[in-house]
Amino acid sequence: MQKIFLAAVIAAAGFSSAALAEGLTVGVSWSNFQEERWKTDEAAIKAALEAAGAKYVSADAQSSSAKQLADIESLMAQGVDALIVLAQDAAAIGPAVQAAADEGVPIVAYDRLIEDPRAFYLTFDNIEVGRMQAREVFKVAPKGNYIIVKGSPTDPNADFLRAGQQEILQAAIDSGDIKIVGESYTDGWLPANAQRFVEQTLTANDNKVDAVVAANDGTAGGAIAALSAQGLVVPVSGQDADHAALNRVALGTQTVSVFKDSRDLGKAAAEIAVALAGGTEMKGVDGAVEWTSPAGTAMTAKFLVPVPITKDNLNVVVDAGWITKDALCQGVSAGPAPCN
Repeated sequence: MQKIFLAAVIAAAGFSSAALAEGLTVGVSWSNFQEERWKTDEAAIKAALEAAGAKYVSADAQSSSAKQLADIESLMAQGVDALIVLAQDAAAIGPAVQAAADEGVPIVAYDRLIEDPRAFYLTFDNIEVGRMQAREVFKVAPKGNYIIVKGSPTDPNADFLRAGQQEILQAAIDSGDIKIVGESYTDGWLPANAQRFVEQTLTANDNKVDAVVAANDGTAGGAIAALSAQGLVVPVSGQDADHAALNRVALGTQTVSVFKDSRDLGKAAAEIAVALAGGTEMKGVDGAVEWTSPAGTAMTAKFLVPVPITKDNLNVVVDAGWITKDALCQGVSAGPAPCN
């Protein structure tokens, strides 16, 4: 009833979104906080909600799909008006979506697909991220033995990324120029699991590996640790523009990190959550598009645009205030701009 009343008030009086958000509470269910980027996302969500006059509450599922279901139940018990959910396991989140729908609480599927038309899907174009990763690695290593380090098997993004990578690599694979000598998902996106897989693949191939297409900066870091232990430096991809990864790009041990400005994503999530809580239909969200998932589910979504960061455009992340020049260039001598 509160949501219906608020929607009626804004329609009749033309209140601003900030006025509408007064008194609203948005709950955020995080899958985990192991990766650097989620803290940046959270800060952006908090700032946008505070600016709109809404309250932020959250829970960390600590990589447990069961805990995430309990977390969402707890958030709803606190009376949240909307939920932003970074799903730990896209297949296991269904009961939470149903519970939210039963209570009339809108859900924003944050950066990971929740295969349900009742969830608004907000993310970057992850197939394009995969294309960017493979494209930059392929420029440096158009031939040779490739290792593919995929993301978590419970995260649909892992397959979106892989689909984009394959688009770029397929012709060279078909011609025999590229041979994939190892490919594996990485449970929990954990760098240690990626490192272990790359170590095993290097051993199995007598260290004859020419490139690694890794799904994110964490798995890239694990792969680079395995390569470095063998004295190897080969092209490696990543994403998220983690500070350590950007430093590796400046140092020359990582080829690309796809920059998905999570400050923009977090701000958009907060704004969408407030709009939906206030009665805006999903298709009425600014920038919303109709999108069909690979499984054929009709969704309403918004996709932000990623940017590949290589040694040739490191200034982009410094100019954006994402990283300081000192942090980017730590340990770099005579490197690419702005580290030269």
